[in-house]
Amino acid sequence: MDINNIGKFLDKIKKSELAVGMVVTLSDPAVSELAGDAGYDFTWIDMEHAPLNIETVHAHIMALRGTNAAPFVRVTWNEHGVIKPVLDLAPAAVIIPMVNSAEAAEAAVSACRYPPKGTRGCGVRRAVRYGVTPFGDYLKASESEPLVIVQIEHIDAVRNLDAILKVPGIDSICIGPCDLSGSMGKLNQLDDPELNRVIDEICLKTRKANIILGSATGYSQQIFDKWRKRGLQWTAISGDCGCIFAQSRQLIADAKKHDN
Repeated sequence: MDINNIGKFLDKIKKSELAVGMVVTLSDPAVSELAGDAGYDFTWIDMEHAPLNIETVHAHIMALRGTNAAPFVRVTWNEHGVIKPVLDLAPAAVIIPMVNSAEAAEAAVSACRYPPKGTRGCGVRRAVRYGVTPFGDYLKASESEPLVIVQIEHIDAVRNLDAILKVPGIDSICIGPCDLSGSMGKLNQLDDPELNRVIDEICLKTRKANIILGSATGYSQQIFDKWRKRGLQWTAISGDCGCIFAQSRQLIADAKKHDN
């Protein structure tokens, strides 16, 4: 759908260009509009760990329509009733956390697709542009949109990864390094050799399965070099609060140099 810039995002993936995004946690939709105008390829609108409700998420998605950025929404949980109202906002992708088994992956895909492929309820509004798009055209597009992104962020998911990757309809795997480290008893020890061997395995198997590989890595040259070698195709490199905080600290430090 042109309404959510999904084609622009997928074009970057097809060209083997890294798509970069910002995590959105603040409620003001100007944050998303700013992110799009700044040049991000997507936003990661985070309902799981931020105080965002369905109305604010709706506004964030709409704010990107006049930009080139694709709105991704991370839902709070892998549950049909949680996912359904988000789908009706016509995001480019939904990110579903803690998918630890093939059965959970099947449930996630089913929730995102209409019958006979899935169990999604039909109540369109924005996705048909309030009536501009013929319903038949919309249904055809809905067979592959939004992108279904499942998060691999627990050691149980790693153990079940071969089965998860065989589930039809998964468009992308998103690695959650921090939660994965916690499930291994190494919370936030992101340089741990065992953790990195596990992440290497996830990346290798995902790319071998021809499934798009993503994460939220932040940015440093060292981090990027490592992840790009792993075959990473999209990543959130920043967050709205982090950008404000980091830039503020830098400005304060620079300003105080003039006190001497």
